[in-house]
Amino acid sequence: MIEVDERQYKTPLFDALVSLAQSRKVSFHTPGHKSGKGIATRFVKFVGPKIFSIDLTTLDEVDSLQKPIGVIKEAQELAAMAYGADASFFLINGTTAGNHSMVISVCDPGDKIIVARNAHKSVLTGLIFTGATPVFINPKVDKTLKLTMNVTFDDVKEVIDENPDAKAIYLTSPNYYGITADLERIIPYAHKRGIITLIDEAHGPHLKFHPELPTSALEAGADLCVQSTHKIIGGMTQSSMLHARKERVNINTLRNILKMVQSTSPSYILMASLDLARMQMATEGNKLLSRALELARKARKRINRIKGLSCFGIEILEESEMGGLDETKLTITVKELGLSGYQVSQMLNHRFDIQVEMADPFHILVIVSIGDRQEHLDRLVKALRTIASENQGKESGPLARFKLPIFKSRISLTPREAFFRKYRNIKIEESAGEISSEIVTVYPPGIPILIPGETITPEIRDYLIEISGFGATIDGLPVDDNSMISVLK
Repeated sequence: MIEVDERQYKTPLFDALVSLAQSRKVSFHTPGHKSGKGIATRFVKFVGPKIFSIDLTTLDEVDSLQKPIGVIKEAQELAAMAYGADASFFLINGTTAGNHSMVISVCDPGDKIIVARNAHKSVLTGLIFTGATPVFINPKVDKTLKLTMNVTFDDVKEVIDENPDAKAIYLTSPNYYGITADLERIIPYAHKRGIITLIDEAHGPHLKFHPELPTSALEAGADLCVQSTHKIIGGMTQSSMLHARKERVNINTLRNILKMVQSTSPSYILMASLDLARMQMATEGNKLLSRALELARKARKRINRIKGLSCFGIEILEESEMGGLDETKLTITVKELGLSGYQVSQMLNHRFDIQVEMADPFHILVIVSIGDRQEHLDRLVKALRTIASENQGKESGPLARFKLPIFKSRISLTPREAFFRKYRNIKIEESAGEISSEIVTVYPPGIPILIPGETITPEIRDYLIEISGFGATIDGLPVDDNSMISVLK
């Protein structure tokens, strides 16, 4: 039996919102819909009237996110207590705002920052804001699965040793597939060399609350980490949290930067969901996550019995140099069916009314969360069995020749310098040797293929052409048919 701190049952912000809504005060302030009375009837009929009564603005009773002194301050302090931080901050612009804030708060123009190449595009945006110079580390690639894993301790150590003047290191852990870096070795080594550790833990807001999940960033000693509460646990979309330790980070500076990058008209509905999501994890997270893990493990076994499909588990960690695996992520390899992950994703959506988190050329990714039930996994397995039976023995065609790119970054200018230079649009076929002016990503997961200031190699050019042919959504190209790319003049 896990002992729960009684204070974690409190939900101060949510309670204040409900109390104010029930007081029925006359409103002569924003928002203009006045507790729903001005909302379109169709909207009210669909979602019900109560949600609008807590869609409020900064008022004495419900505090201010820009300068919390009341119930928001108390709610954030409870979050810090639950996660083991010196300070925690509610984010209503998503983890993107947290990534921006972490980079800006520790890097000055010209500072060097070590960045894992599987970083989200918002990290690169933070570099554009600051003018910092990235030094990239490539994550390990599993050539059999054709899957990008995470960075290794040895690779991180090598880059740190080669760049002793680096101000900070920025890692993504876990990655989209639930694979964590070995933070328990990496973070102490970075600290030993005087380097601040920043962790994009968007997919790990639940790790702290179950012993069978990988070690969380804060437990491993991270200085700053940001989590997408909405992605995995009970926050509403766009709600995240930023956690800080004060030993190496100026928390007042961080607080001031958050005021700059976040809206001055924050959604109290999103913040209330953060208050409740924290309470839920702190008081019953172990029970809820145990059920999610059980569902995922059973589904993994059933999927692995389907001919032509495979779904790796913790065995992938053997000799991988990774930190751990979040088993609630089901990465299903479909390449033996002669289909791309994009094709299988479309089949599941249009034929079986099942929507997965993401697809890549060889896999689909399914997130099993505290909101899933056994019947949902049964439906998924049944659909996959049907798809597999219909596609046995198919030729893999272009997939067999397709390779993940090995990034050999040639940074000619800092991201900030390149982003603000004049550019021209050219055909992708003609782009090798040119310098990218944009962040180019496949979305999801939003990991940059190119960043501003990076020279386009023939390998990256070919990768963009091929992955576009598979049906990937590419962000950062100037025309809808993915035929052109923006490069520096």
